[in-house]
Amino acid sequence: MAHRFLRRVLVACAAMLAVSGLIAAPASADLQKPSQQWLRDSQAGLFLHWGMRTSPGYTSCSAWEKAITDGGWDPAYWVTEAQKLHASYLVLASFHSRLGYSRAWPSKIPGSCSTKRDFLGELVAAAKARGLKVILYMTNDAQWHDEGGHEWLDSAGYSKYKGKDIDLDSQSGFGQFSYDNFFEVMKNYPDLGGFWIDNDNAYWESHDLYQQIYQQRPDYLISNNNEDTPIMDTISNEQKTGMSPSYDYPQATYTAMPRLTEACFKLPDTGSWWYGGSNSAVNKMLNVGRYITNSGSSIKSLMAETAMVNGKFPSNQEAFNNFAKTYLDAIWESLGGTEGAGYMYGGMQPGFWNDGAHGVITIKGDTQYVHVLTKPSTSTLKIRDNGYRVRGVTNLRTGAAISFSQGGGSLTLSGLSGWDTYDTVFKVETAGRTGTYDPKTVTLKASASASGHSGPAASDGSYLTYFDNNKTLPVNLDYDLGTAKKVQYLGLNQREDSVSYARSDSEQSARIKAYKVFVSSDGKDWGSAVKSGTLPSHRGVQFVDVSAVTARYVRLQVTSTYAASSDSSRYKRLRIDETWVGSDYATAAG
Repeated sequence: MAHRFLRRVLVACAAMLAVSGLIAAPASADLQKPSQQWLRDSQAGLFLHWGMRTSPGYTSCSAWEKAITDGGWDPAYWVTEAQKLHASYLVLASFHSRLGYSRAWPSKIPGSCSTKRDFLGELVAAAKARGLKVILYMTNDAQWHDEGGHEWLDSAGYSKYKGKDIDLDSQSGFGQFSYDNFFEVMKNYPDLGGFWIDNDNAYWESHDLYQQIYQQRPDYLISNNNEDTPIMDTISNEQKTGMSPSYDYPQATYTAMPRLTEACFKLPDTGSWWYGGSNSAVNKMLNVGRYITNSGSSIKSLMAETAMVNGKFPSNQEAFNNFAKTYLDAIWESLGGTEGAGYMYGGMQPGFWNDGAHGVITIKGDTQYVHVLTKPSTSTLKIRDNGYRVRGVTNLRTGAAISFSQGGGSLTLSGLSGWDTYDTVFKVETAGRTGTYDPKTVTLKASASASGHSGPAASDGSYLTYFDNNKTLPVNLDYDLGTAKKVQYLGLNQREDSVSYARSDSEQSARIKAYKVFVSSDGKDWGSAVKSGTLPSHRGVQFVDVSAVTARYVRLQVTSTYAASSDSSRYKRLRIDETWVGSDYATAAG
Protein backbone atom coordinates (compact mmCIF):
# COMPACT_ATOMS: atom_id res chain seq x y z
CA MET A 1 0.00 0.00 0.00
CA ALA A 2 1.62 3.26 -1.11
CA HIS A 3 1.86 6.11 1.38
CA ARG A 4 -0.46 9.03 0.68
CA PHE A 5 -0.62 12.66 1.64
CA LEU A 6 -2.04 12.45 5.13
CA ARG A 7 -4.46 15.25 5.78
CA ARG A 8 -5.24 13.95 9.27
CA VAL A 9 -8.70 15.47 9.31
CA LEU A 10 -9.82 14.46 12.78
CA VAL A 11 -13.38 13.19 12.81
CA ALA A 12 -14.03 13.60 16.49
CA CYS A 13 -15.31 17.17 16.63
CA ALA A 14 -17.59 17.03 13.60
CA ALA A 15 -18.96 13.60 14.39
CA MET A 16 -19.64 14.34 18.02
CA LEU A 17 -21.28 17.66 17.24
CA ALA A 18 -23.47 15.93 14.70
CA VAL A 19 -24.54 13.33 17.23
CA SER A 20 -25.31 15.96 19.86
CA GLY A 21 -27.34 17.96 17.36
CA LEU A 22 -25.14 21.05 17.43
CA ILE A 23 -24.50 21.03 13.70
CA ALA A 24 -26.43 19.59 10.80
CA ALA A 25 -25.05 16.41 9.26
CA PRO A 26 -26.28 14.15 6.49
CA ALA A 27 -27.53 10.71 7.52
CA SER A 28 -24.59 9.15 5.71
CA ALA A 29 -22.23 10.72 8.22
CA ASP A 30 -23.95 9.17 11.23
CA LEU A 31 -21.43 8.03 13.80
CA GLN A 32 -23.37 4.85 14.48
CA LYS A 33 -25.87 3.18 12.14
CA PRO A 34 -27.27 -0.33 11.67
CA SER A 35 -25.30 -1.02 8.48
CA GLN A 36 -22.08 -0.87 10.51
CA GLN A 37 -23.09 -3.54 12.98
CA TRP A 38 -21.48 -6.49 11.20
CA LEU A 39 -18.12 -4.69 11.25
CA ARG A 40 -18.53 -3.64 14.88
CA ASP A 41 -19.11 -7.32 15.66
CA SER A 42 -15.92 -8.29 13.78
CA GLN A 43 -12.43 -8.66 15.12
CA ALA A 44 -10.44 -8.98 11.90
CA GLY A 45 -10.26 -8.86 8.12
CA LEU A 46 -7.91 -10.23 5.46
CA PHE A 47 -6.31 -7.71 3.08
CA LEU A 48 -5.43 -9.03 -0.39
CA HIS A 49 -3.13 -7.03 -2.68
CA TRP A 50 -3.26 -8.95 -5.96
CA GLY A 51 -2.91 -7.52 -9.46
CA MET A 52 -1.02 -7.44 -12.72
CA ARG A 53 2.29 -6.58 -11.06
CA THR A 54 2.08 -9.51 -8.66
CA SER A 55 5.32 -11.44 -9.29
CA PRO A 56 6.35 -12.39 -11.95
CA GLY A 57 4.32 -9.45 -13.28
CA TYR A 58 2.37 -9.03 -16.51
CA THR A 59 1.78 -6.20 -18.94
CA SER A 60 -0.93 -8.09 -20.82
CA CYS A 61 -4.30 -8.25 -19.08
CA SER A 62 -5.27 -11.45 -20.91
CA ALA A 63 -1.96 -13.10 -20.03
CA TRP A 64 -2.48 -12.24 -16.36
CA GLU A 65 -6.00 -13.65 -16.42
CA LYS A 66 -4.81 -16.84 -18.13
CA ALA A 67 -2.07 -17.30 -15.53
CA ILE A 68 -4.61 -16.95 -12.73
CA THR A 69 -6.99 -19.50 -14.21
CA ASP A 70 -4.25 -21.92 -15.30
CA GLY A 71 -2.78 -21.68 -11.79
CA GLY A 72 -6.02 -23.01 -10.30
CA TRP A 73 -7.27 -19.84 -8.56
CA ASP A 74 -10.21 -20.66 -6.31
CA PRO A 75 -12.05 -18.05 -4.24
CA ALA A 76 -12.84 -20.65 -1.59
CA TYR A 77 -9.13 -20.76 -0.69
CA TRP A 78 -9.10 -17.10 0.33
CA VAL A 79 -12.30 -17.50 2.32
CA THR A 80 -10.87 -20.52 4.14
CA GLU A 81 -7.64 -18.71 4.96
CA ALA A 82 -9.61 -15.73 6.24
CA GLN A 83 -11.63 -17.99 8.51
CA LYS A 84 -8.44 -19.45 9.97
CA LEU A 85 -7.63 -15.92 11.12
CA HIS A 86 -11.17 -15.54 12.49
CA ALA A 87 -11.60 -12.76 9.93
CA SER A 88 -15.15 -11.89 8.94
CA TYR A 89 -14.29 -9.83 5.87
CA LEU A 90 -11.85 -9.64 2.98
CA VAL A 91 -10.59 -6.52 1.22
CA LEU A 92 -9.59 -7.10 -2.41
CA ALA A 93 -7.00 -4.64 -3.75
CA SER A 94 -6.44 -5.30 -7.45
CA PHE A 95 -7.49 -1.84 -8.68
CA HIS A 96 -4.37 -0.49 -7.02
CA SER A 97 -2.05 2.21 -8.31
CA ARG A 98 1.06 0.05 -7.79
CA LEU A 99 -0.49 -3.14 -9.19
CA GLY A 100 -1.36 -2.00 -12.69
CA TYR A 101 -4.84 -0.59 -11.94
CA SER A 102 -6.15 -4.05 -12.76
CA ARG A 103 -9.86 -4.67 -12.38
CA ALA A 104 -10.40 -8.34 -11.56
CA TRP A 105 -13.92 -8.19 -12.92
CA PRO A 106 -15.60 -7.60 -16.32
CA SER A 107 -16.17 -3.95 -17.12
CA LYS A 108 -17.69 -2.02 -20.01
CA ILE A 109 -15.54 0.99 -19.11
CA PRO A 110 -12.21 1.07 -20.97
CA GLY A 111 -9.19 2.63 -19.32
CA SER A 112 -7.25 -0.15 -17.60
CA CYS A 113 -7.09 -3.95 -17.42
CA SER A 114 -10.45 -5.63 -16.92
CA THR A 115 -10.74 -9.42 -16.85
CA LYS A 116 -13.33 -11.46 -18.68
CA ARG A 117 -13.63 -13.86 -15.76
CA ASP A 118 -15.44 -12.32 -12.81
CA PHE A 119 -12.97 -12.97 -10.02
CA LEU A 120 -14.61 -10.33 -7.82
CA GLY A 121 -18.08 -11.81 -8.30
CA GLU A 122 -16.83 -15.32 -7.54
CA LEU A 123 -15.15 -14.10 -4.36
CA VAL A 124 -18.25 -12.22 -3.20
CA ALA A 125 -20.39 -15.32 -3.75
CA ALA A 126 -17.92 -17.66 -2.02
CA ALA A 127 -17.63 -15.32 0.96
CA LYS A 128 -21.38 -14.82 1.26
CA ALA A 129 -21.94 -18.58 1.32
CA ARG A 130 -19.84 -18.73 4.50
CA GLY A 131 -21.11 -15.56 6.14
CA LEU A 132 -18.19 -13.28 5.25
CA LYS A 133 -18.18 -9.91 3.49
CA VAL A 134 -16.00 -8.64 0.65
CA ILE A 135 -14.95 -5.00 0.45
CA LEU A 136 -13.40 -3.60 -2.73
CA TYR A 137 -10.29 -1.44 -2.59
CA MET A 138 -10.45 1.68 -4.79
CA THR A 139 -7.52 3.98 -5.43
CA ASN A 140 -7.70 7.73 -6.02
CA ASP A 141 -4.27 7.98 -7.50
CA ALA A 142 -2.92 8.40 -11.05
CA GLN A 143 0.70 9.08 -10.12
CA TRP A 144 1.82 5.48 -10.70
CA HIS A 145 0.38 5.28 -14.21
CA ASP A 146 3.79 4.40 -15.69
CA GLU A 147 5.12 2.31 -12.80
CA GLY A 148 7.88 -0.03 -13.96
CA GLY A 149 8.22 1.76 -17.30
CA HIS A 150 4.86 0.57 -18.65
CA GLU A 151 1.80 2.77 -19.21
CA TRP A 152 -1.07 1.08 -17.36
CA LEU A 153 -3.84 3.52 -18.21
CA ASP A 154 -5.58 3.84 -21.58
CA SER A 155 -6.55 7.49 -21.97
CA ALA A 156 -7.45 7.06 -25.64
CA GLY A 157 -9.87 4.23 -24.95
CA TYR A 158 -11.56 6.06 -22.08
CA SER A 159 -11.73 9.32 -24.05
CA LYS A 160 -13.50 7.54 -26.91
CA TYR A 161 -15.93 5.98 -24.43
CA LYS A 162 -16.72 9.40 -22.89
CA GLY A 163 -16.75 11.32 -26.19
CA LYS A 164 -14.18 13.85 -25.04
CA ASP A 165 -10.47 14.04 -24.36
CA ILE A 166 -9.60 12.90 -20.85
CA ASP A 167 -6.07 12.38 -19.55
CA LEU A 168 -6.17 9.42 -17.16
CA ASP A 169 -2.64 10.24 -16.06
CA SER A 170 -3.98 13.33 -14.30
CA GLN A 171 -5.76 13.26 -10.95
CA SER A 172 -8.84 14.89 -12.44
CA GLY A 173 -9.01 12.47 -15.37
CA PHE A 174 -8.41 9.48 -13.17
CA GLY A 175 -11.03 10.81 -10.79
CA GLN A 176 -13.63 10.61 -13.56
CA PHE A 177 -12.54 7.13 -14.61
CA SER A 178 -12.61 5.75 -11.07
CA TYR A 179 -15.89 7.57 -10.38
CA ASP A 180 -17.53 5.69 -13.26
CA ASN A 181 -16.15 2.43 -11.90
CA PHE A 182 -17.73 3.01 -8.50
CA PHE A 183 -21.17 3.17 -10.08
CA GLU A 184 -20.64 0.19 -12.36
CA VAL A 185 -19.51 -1.91 -9.40
CA MET A 186 -22.47 -0.78 -7.30
CA LYS A 187 -24.85 -1.77 -10.07
CA ASN A 188 -23.31 -5.20 -10.64
CA TYR A 189 -22.45 -6.31 -7.09
CA PRO A 190 -25.31 -5.71 -4.65
CA ASP A 191 -23.78 -8.22 -2.21
CA LEU A 192 -20.51 -6.34 -1.95
CA GLY A 193 -19.77 -5.08 1.56
CA GLY A 194 -18.59 -1.65 0.43
CA PHE A 195 -15.45 0.22 -0.60
CA TRP A 196 -12.04 0.65 1.04
CA ILE A 197 -10.73 3.93 -0.35
CA ASP A 198 -7.08 4.93 -0.43
CA ASN A 199 -7.24 8.66 0.27
CA ASP A 200 -9.50 10.99 -1.70
CA ASN A 201 -9.98 12.67 -5.07
CA ALA A 202 -11.27 16.19 -5.73
CA TYR A 203 -13.52 14.96 -8.56
CA TRP A 204 -15.24 12.51 -6.20
CA GLU A 205 -15.78 15.23 -3.63
CA SER A 206 -17.16 17.76 -6.10
CA HIS A 207 -19.56 15.14 -7.48
CA ASP A 208 -20.84 13.94 -4.06
CA LEU A 209 -19.60 10.40 -4.58
CA TYR A 210 -19.98 9.22 -1.00
CA GLN A 211 -23.49 10.52 -0.55
CA GLN A 212 -24.49 8.73 -3.74
CA ILE A 213 -22.93 5.46 -2.59
CA TYR A 214 -24.99 5.56 0.61
CA GLN A 215 -28.12 6.46 -1.32
CA GLN A 216 -27.74 3.71 -3.91
CA ARG A 217 -26.32 1.06 -1.59
CA PRO A 218 -27.32 1.90 1.99
CA ASP A 219 -25.86 -1.39 3.22
CA TYR A 220 -22.38 -0.60 1.89
CA LEU A 221 -19.66 0.59 4.24
CA ILE A 222 -16.97 3.05 3.21
CA SER A 223 -13.52 2.91 4.78
CA ASN A 224 -10.69 5.36 4.29
CA ASN A 225 -6.96 4.90 4.63
CA ASN A 226 -5.10 7.25 6.98
CA GLU A 227 -7.49 10.16 6.42
CA ASP A 228 -10.27 10.46 8.96
CA THR A 229 -13.07 11.77 6.77
CA PRO A 230 -16.30 12.14 8.79
CA ILE A 231 -18.65 10.95 6.05
CA MET A 232 -16.93 7.56 5.88
CA ASP A 233 -17.77 4.72 8.24
CA THR A 234 -14.26 3.60 9.12
CA ILE A 235 -10.80 5.08 9.50
CA SER A 236 -8.03 2.58 8.75
CA ASN A 237 -4.64 3.36 10.28
CA GLU A 238 -1.80 2.04 8.14
CA GLN A 239 1.07 0.06 9.63
CA LYS A 240 2.66 2.18 12.34
CA THR A 241 5.87 1.26 14.15
CA GLY A 242 8.09 2.64 16.88
CA MET A 243 5.91 2.11 19.94
CA SER A 244 6.99 0.07 22.93
CA PRO A 245 6.05 -2.72 23.24
CA SER A 246 6.22 -3.08 19.46
CA TYR A 247 3.03 -5.14 19.20
CA ASP A 248 0.89 -2.47 20.88
CA TYR A 249 -0.29 -0.93 17.64
CA PRO A 250 -3.14 1.06 19.30
CA GLN A 251 -0.56 3.45 20.78
CA ALA A 252 -0.21 4.86 17.26
CA THR A 253 -3.93 5.36 16.55
CA TYR A 254 -5.71 8.67 16.96
CA THR A 255 -9.44 8.02 16.67
CA ALA A 256 -11.82 7.88 19.61
CA MET A 257 -14.62 5.38 20.16
CA PRO A 258 -17.31 4.82 19.10
CA ARG A 259 -15.83 5.72 15.69
CA LEU A 260 -15.10 2.52 13.75
CA THR A 261 -11.34 2.08 13.68
CA GLU A 262 -9.18 -0.40 11.83
CA ALA A 263 -5.48 -1.20 12.08
CA CYS A 264 -3.98 -2.26 8.75
CA PHE A 265 -0.71 -4.19 8.91
CA LYS A 266 1.31 -6.75 6.97
CA LEU A 267 1.75 -10.22 8.41
CA PRO A 268 5.06 -10.79 6.56
CA ASP A 269 8.01 -9.11 8.26
CA THR A 270 9.51 -7.74 5.06
CA GLY A 271 8.62 -6.96 1.48
CA SER A 272 5.86 -5.04 -0.25
CA TRP A 273 2.15 -5.24 0.44
CA TRP A 274 1.94 -7.53 -2.60
CA TYR A 275 3.79 -10.70 -3.58
CA GLY A 276 7.22 -9.88 -4.93
CA GLY A 277 8.52 -13.42 -5.29
CA SER A 278 9.81 -14.07 -1.78
CA ASN A 279 8.64 -16.24 1.10
CA SER A 280 8.95 -13.71 3.91
CA ALA A 281 8.87 -14.80 7.52
CA VAL A 282 5.89 -14.07 9.76
CA ASN A 283 6.60 -13.06 13.36
CA LYS A 284 4.10 -14.86 15.58
CA MET A 285 4.80 -12.80 18.68
CA LEU A 286 4.37 -9.49 16.86
CA ASN A 287 1.24 -10.41 14.94
CA VAL A 288 -0.56 -12.24 17.73
CA GLY A 289 0.24 -9.25 19.94
CA ARG A 290 -1.17 -6.84 17.38
CA TYR A 291 -4.32 -8.87 16.97
CA ILE A 292 -4.93 -9.10 20.72
CA THR A 293 -4.11 -5.48 21.57
CA ASN A 294 -6.35 -4.29 18.74
CA SER A 295 -9.22 -6.37 20.09
CA GLY A 296 -8.49 -4.96 23.55
CA SER A 297 -8.98 -1.47 22.10
CA SER A 298 -12.07 -2.26 19.96
CA ILE A 299 -9.92 -1.82 16.84
CA LYS A 300 -10.33 -4.18 13.87
CA SER A 301 -7.21 -5.96 12.60
CA LEU A 302 -6.95 -5.80 8.80
CA MET A 303 -4.11 -8.23 8.13
CA ALA A 304 -2.38 -8.12 4.75
CA GLU A 305 -1.10 -11.31 3.14
CA THR A 306 0.73 -11.46 -0.18
CA ALA A 307 -1.24 -13.73 -2.50
CA MET A 308 0.65 -15.20 -5.45
CA VAL A 309 -0.80 -15.08 -8.98
CA ASN A 310 -2.73 -18.31 -8.41
CA GLY A 311 -4.15 -16.89 -5.18
CA LYS A 312 -2.17 -19.14 -2.84
CA PHE A 313 -0.08 -17.66 -0.05
CA PRO A 314 3.64 -18.40 0.34
CA SER A 315 4.24 -21.25 2.76
CA ASN A 316 5.28 -19.09 5.73
CA GLN A 317 2.03 -17.14 5.60
CA GLU A 318 -0.06 -20.26 5.11
CA ALA A 319 1.71 -21.83 8.09
CA PHE A 320 0.91 -18.78 10.22
CA ASN A 321 -2.75 -19.04 9.26
CA ASN A 322 -2.80 -22.68 10.34
CA PHE A 323 -1.15 -21.74 13.62
CA ALA A 324 -3.56 -18.84 14.14
CA LYS A 325 -6.61 -21.05 13.68
CA THR A 326 -5.58 -23.44 16.44
CA TYR A 327 -4.25 -20.69 18.68
CA LEU A 328 -7.24 -18.37 18.39
CA ASP A 329 -9.76 -21.20 18.60
CA ALA A 330 -8.51 -21.98 22.11
CA ILE A 331 -9.10 -18.44 23.40
CA TRP A 332 -11.87 -17.22 21.12
CA GLU A 333 -14.26 -16.91 24.04
CA SER A 334 -12.09 -13.97 25.16
CA LEU A 335 -12.25 -12.21 21.77
CA GLY A 336 -15.45 -12.98 19.90
CA GLY A 337 -18.31 -10.71 20.93
CA THR A 338 -16.11 -8.61 23.22
CA GLU A 339 -15.08 -4.97 23.33
CA GLY A 340 -11.94 -3.33 24.62
CA ALA A 341 -12.04 -2.81 28.38
CA GLY A 342 -10.93 0.39 30.07
CA TYR A 343 -12.65 2.61 27.52
CA MET A 344 -16.28 3.52 26.84
CA TYR A 345 -17.46 -0.04 27.46
CA GLY A 346 -16.20 -0.06 31.04
CA GLY A 347 -13.73 -2.54 32.48
CA MET A 348 -10.46 -2.67 34.36
CA GLN A 349 -7.34 -0.76 33.35
CA PRO A 350 -5.36 -2.11 30.37
CA GLY A 351 -1.78 -1.45 29.38
CA PHE A 352 1.28 -1.26 31.60
CA TRP A 353 1.04 -3.30 34.78
CA ASN A 354 3.49 -4.28 37.50
CA ASP A 355 7.01 -5.68 37.14
CA GLY A 356 7.23 -5.13 33.39
CA ALA A 357 3.92 -6.77 32.55
CA HIS A 358 1.81 -5.46 29.69
CA GLY A 359 -1.46 -6.47 28.08
CA VAL A 360 -5.06 -5.59 27.41
CA ILE A 361 -8.48 -6.55 28.72
CA THR A 362 -11.58 -7.51 26.79
CA ILE A 363 -15.06 -7.31 28.26
CA LYS A 364 -18.36 -9.10 27.70
CA GLY A 365 -21.09 -8.38 30.23
CA ASP A 366 -19.85 -9.11 33.75
CA THR A 367 -16.88 -11.12 32.45
CA GLN A 368 -13.50 -9.60 31.71
CA TYR A 369 -10.55 -11.32 30.08
CA VAL A 370 -7.05 -10.26 31.05
CA HIS A 371 -4.62 -10.85 28.16
CA VAL A 372 -1.02 -10.89 29.43
CA LEU A 373 1.19 -10.46 26.37
CA THR A 374 4.35 -9.51 28.22
CA LYS A 375 4.56 -11.41 31.50
CA PRO A 376 5.73 -9.82 34.77
CA SER A 377 9.15 -10.64 36.14
CA THR A 378 7.44 -12.04 39.24
CA SER A 379 4.64 -14.53 39.88
CA THR A 380 2.20 -11.70 40.67
CA LEU A 381 -0.01 -9.57 38.42
CA LYS A 382 -1.55 -6.38 39.75
CA ILE A 383 -4.28 -4.57 37.78
CA ARG A 384 -6.24 -1.46 38.63
CA ASP A 385 -9.79 -2.80 39.08
CA ASN A 386 -11.77 0.37 38.26
CA GLY A 387 -14.28 -0.45 41.00
CA TYR A 388 -15.27 -3.89 39.73
CA ARG A 389 -15.86 -6.46 42.49
CA VAL A 390 -14.24 -9.74 41.51
CA ARG A 391 -15.81 -13.05 42.48
CA GLY A 392 -13.58 -15.50 40.65
CA VAL A 393 -10.54 -15.83 38.39
CA THR A 394 -9.51 -18.80 36.23
CA ASN A 395 -6.93 -19.53 33.58
CA LEU A 396 -9.01 -19.57 30.41
CA ARG A 397 -7.05 -22.35 28.73
CA THR A 398 -6.79 -24.73 31.66
CA GLY A 399 -9.79 -23.78 33.77
CA ALA A 400 -7.55 -23.75 36.84
CA ALA A 401 -8.61 -21.41 39.65
CA ILE A 402 -6.27 -18.46 40.25
CA SER A 403 -5.59 -17.07 43.72
CA PHE A 404 -6.57 -13.41 43.94
CA SER A 405 -7.19 -10.54 46.33
CA GLN A 406 -8.61 -7.03 46.06
CA GLY A 407 -7.74 -3.85 47.89
CA GLY A 408 -6.41 -0.33 47.43
CA GLY A 409 -8.05 -0.10 44.02
CA SER A 410 -6.32 -3.12 42.52
CA LEU A 411 -6.91 -6.78 41.70
CA THR A 412 -3.88 -8.91 42.52
CA LEU A 413 -3.37 -12.36 41.02
CA SER A 414 -0.74 -14.41 42.82
CA GLY A 415 1.15 -17.66 42.49
CA LEU A 416 1.21 -17.40 38.71
CA SER A 417 3.27 -19.69 36.51
CA GLY A 418 3.09 -21.54 33.22
CA TRP A 419 2.85 -18.42 31.11
CA ASP A 420 1.80 -18.84 27.50
CA THR A 421 4.42 -17.85 24.94
CA TYR A 422 2.18 -15.24 23.32
CA ASP A 423 -0.95 -14.52 25.37
CA THR A 424 -1.87 -15.84 28.81
CA VAL A 425 -5.58 -15.24 29.35
CA PHE A 426 -7.26 -14.96 32.75
CA LYS A 427 -11.04 -15.05 32.92
CA VAL A 428 -12.30 -12.64 35.57
CA GLU A 429 -15.90 -12.93 36.75
CA THR A 430 -17.21 -9.76 38.37
CA ALA A 431 -20.23 -8.80 40.46
CA GLY A 432 -20.66 -5.30 39.11
CA ARG A 433 -19.02 -2.00 39.94
CA THR A 434 -19.03 -0.14 43.23
CA GLY A 435 -17.58 2.85 45.05
CA THR A 436 -18.30 5.63 42.55
CA TYR A 437 -20.77 8.48 42.74
CA ASP A 438 -23.55 8.55 40.17
CA PRO A 439 -22.66 11.30 37.64
CA LYS A 440 -26.25 12.53 37.90
CA THR A 441 -25.58 13.52 41.54
CA VAL A 442 -22.34 15.38 40.74
CA THR A 443 -22.10 18.87 39.22
CA LEU A 444 -18.93 19.48 37.21
CA LYS A 445 -17.71 22.88 36.08
CA ALA A 446 -14.60 23.83 34.12
CA SER A 447 -12.63 27.07 34.37
CA ALA A 448 -12.26 27.10 30.56
CA SER A 449 -13.86 25.20 27.73
CA ALA A 450 -14.41 25.22 23.99
CA SER A 451 -17.82 26.03 22.60
CA GLY A 452 -20.11 23.01 22.81
CA HIS A 453 -17.70 21.07 25.03
CA SER A 454 -18.19 22.41 28.55
CA GLY A 455 -17.21 20.75 31.81
CA PRO A 456 -20.50 18.85 32.38
CA ALA A 457 -19.82 16.85 29.19
CA ALA A 458 -17.12 15.01 31.14
CA SER A 459 -19.58 13.89 33.79
CA ASP A 460 -22.80 13.14 31.94
CA GLY A 461 -22.36 9.39 31.53
CA SER A 462 -22.15 9.70 27.73
CA TYR A 463 -19.15 9.05 25.51
CA LEU A 464 -20.86 10.91 22.69
CA THR A 465 -19.95 14.18 24.42
CA TYR A 466 -16.61 15.37 25.76
CA PHE A 467 -14.96 18.27 27.57
CA ASP A 468 -12.43 20.41 25.68
CA ASN A 469 -10.26 22.93 27.56
CA ASN A 470 -9.96 25.23 24.51
CA LYS A 471 -6.15 24.89 24.80
CA THR A 472 -6.17 26.70 28.13
CA LEU A 473 -3.70 25.63 30.84
CA PRO A 474 -3.85 25.44 33.73
CA VAL A 475 -7.48 24.40 33.72
CA ASN A 476 -9.65 23.43 36.68
CA LEU A 477 -12.36 20.80 36.80
CA ASP A 478 -14.46 21.43 39.90
CA TYR A 479 -16.77 18.70 41.23
CA ASP A 480 -19.65 19.54 43.53
CA LEU A 481 -20.86 16.43 45.36
CA GLY A 482 -23.87 18.23 46.85
CA THR A 483 -22.87 17.52 50.44
CA ALA A 484 -19.64 16.62 52.20
CA LYS A 485 -18.74 13.07 51.17
CA LYS A 486 -15.79 10.74 51.24
CA VAL A 487 -13.34 11.13 48.35
CA GLN A 488 -10.85 8.37 47.58
CA TYR A 489 -9.89 8.84 43.93
CA LEU A 490 -10.73 10.37 40.55
CA GLY A 491 -11.15 8.23 37.46
CA LEU A 492 -10.64 9.61 33.95
CA ASN A 493 -11.22 8.44 30.41
CA GLN A 494 -9.36 10.96 28.30
CA ARG A 495 -10.32 11.23 24.66
CA GLU A 496 -8.41 8.79 22.44
CA ASP A 497 -8.03 11.22 19.54
CA SER A 498 -4.26 11.44 19.63
CA VAL A 499 -1.41 8.95 19.68
CA SER A 500 -0.20 8.05 23.16
CA TYR A 501 3.49 8.65 22.48
CA ALA A 502 5.52 11.24 20.59
CA ARG A 503 5.47 9.73 17.12
CA SER A 504 6.84 12.88 15.50
CA ASP A 505 7.16 16.61 16.10
CA SER A 506 3.62 17.06 14.81
CA GLU A 507 1.93 13.90 16.12
CA GLN A 508 1.96 13.75 19.89
CA SER A 509 -0.17 12.91 22.90
CA ALA A 510 -2.85 15.34 24.08
CA ARG A 511 -3.10 13.79 27.53
CA ILE A 512 -2.72 15.05 31.10
CA LYS A 513 0.86 15.28 32.31
CA ALA A 514 1.09 17.25 35.57
CA TYR A 515 -1.88 17.74 37.88
CA LYS A 516 -2.90 18.85 41.36
CA VAL A 517 -5.93 17.95 43.47
CA PHE A 518 -7.59 20.33 45.94
CA VAL A 519 -10.64 19.98 48.18
CA SER A 520 -12.93 22.58 49.72
CA SER A 521 -15.94 22.81 51.98
CA ASP A 522 -17.36 25.93 50.33
CA GLY A 523 -15.99 25.93 46.77
CA LYS A 524 -14.04 29.14 47.47
CA ASP A 525 -11.21 28.37 49.87
CA TRP A 526 -9.15 25.54 48.36
CA GLY A 527 -6.05 25.65 50.53
CA SER A 528 -3.01 23.61 49.55
CA ALA A 529 -3.07 20.69 47.14
CA VAL A 530 -3.85 17.35 48.79
CA LYS A 531 -2.17 15.52 45.91
CA SER A 532 0.08 16.41 42.98
CA GLY A 533 1.81 14.27 40.41
CA THR A 534 1.92 13.17 36.79
CA LEU A 535 -0.17 10.76 34.78
CA PRO A 536 1.41 8.52 32.13
CA SER A 537 0.73 9.14 28.46
CA HIS A 538 -1.15 5.86 28.13
CA ARG A 539 -4.43 4.82 26.58
CA GLY A 540 -7.40 3.71 28.61
CA VAL A 541 -8.75 4.71 31.99
CA GLN A 542 -6.38 6.53 34.39
CA PHE A 543 -6.66 7.23 38.12
CA VAL A 544 -5.68 9.94 40.59
CA ASP A 545 -5.67 8.61 44.16
CA VAL A 546 -5.86 10.79 47.27
CA SER A 547 -5.63 9.95 50.94
CA ALA A 548 -9.28 9.56 51.88
CA VAL A 549 -10.79 12.94 52.71
CA THR A 550 -14.29 14.24 53.32
CA ALA A 551 -15.29 17.24 51.24
CA ARG A 552 -18.14 18.65 49.20
CA TYR A 553 -15.94 20.15 46.49
CA VAL A 554 -13.03 18.54 44.65
CA ARG A 555 -10.81 20.30 42.12
CA LEU A 556 -8.63 18.58 39.54
CA GLN A 557 -6.19 21.15 38.21
CA VAL A 558 -4.31 20.18 35.05
CA THR A 559 -1.12 22.20 34.72
CA SER A 560 0.47 20.56 31.68
CA THR A 561 -0.15 18.06 28.90
CA TYR A 562 2.24 15.94 26.84
CA ALA A 563 2.14 17.49 23.37
CA ALA A 564 4.97 19.91 22.59
CA SER A 565 4.50 23.28 20.90
CA SER A 566 5.71 21.73 17.64
CA ASP A 567 2.39 19.88 17.49
CA SER A 568 0.25 22.97 17.02
CA SER A 569 -3.07 21.09 16.87
CA ARG A 570 -2.51 19.29 20.19
CA TYR A 571 -0.28 21.65 22.18
CA LYS A 572 -2.08 22.41 25.47
CA ARG A 573 -5.16 20.58 24.20
CA LEU A 574 -7.08 18.46 26.69
CA ARG A 575 -10.20 16.46 25.96
CA ILE A 576 -11.96 14.19 28.44
CA ASP A 577 -14.79 11.82 27.58
CA GLU A 578 -15.80 10.92 31.13
CA THR A 579 -14.51 11.42 34.64
CA TRP A 580 -15.89 10.40 38.04
CA VAL A 581 -15.30 10.57 41.76
CA GLY A 582 -14.60 7.40 43.69
CA SER A 583 -15.74 7.07 47.27
CA ASP A 584 -14.29 3.66 48.14
CA TYR A 585 -12.09 0.97 46.68
CA ALA A 586 -13.74 -2.29 45.70
CA THR A 587 -13.32 -5.49 47.67
CA ALA A 588 -13.76 -9.05 46.45
CA ALA A 589 -17.34 -10.24 46.06
CA GLY A 590 -18.81 -12.87 48.32
